[in-house]
Amino acid sequence: MASILMSRQMDRAGTAVSQWRREMPGLPLEGMEILGRISEIGLRVARDHIEPLIAAHGLQRPELDAILTLRRAGPPYRLTPTQLFEAMMMSSGGMTSLVDRLERQGLVARAPNPEDRRGTLVGLTEAGHDLTEALVPAMVARQTQAVAALNPAERAMLSQLLAKLLAGV
Repeated sequence: MASILMSRQMDRAGTAVSQWRREMPGLPLEGMEILGRISEIGLRVARDHIEPLIAAHGLQRPELDAILTLRRAGPPYRLTPTQLFEAMMMSSGGMTSLVDRLERQGLVARAPNPEDRRGTLVGLTEAGHDLTEALVPAMVARQTQAVAALNPAERAMLSQLLAKLLAGV
């Protein structure tokens, strides 16, 4: 009983929905409860599992996202700044300062784009590649730990349901 009470106290979406049911009976609050829990899970996983890992490597989340985006692009691990900021969903101005920071850290390098004389490519350096090789398995392990409360069938079902929900919004 104490563990159920503890998990209820940690379930801010559930608490908020209970309060709204009391204050405004009859409202269909399932969406609020589901989306609130999804948001809370994302915040907790980032705060407790991912942020400490990347901070230990002297990075911030946008910097990590950039080097991981370059690594996911496959060899030769280079993208145009436009491709990079579109993949990361950030502004081009923000991308310029982000690439500047990563370049100062020696994790990326700019090079002329052979297909566009006016353009540049942003690519992982050897240090950037080595960092992603160390970080990705550690991140995956932490993400796996974060969903360990669900068995494999539950994880598969949840993933399918979330994909369906995402397609619907």
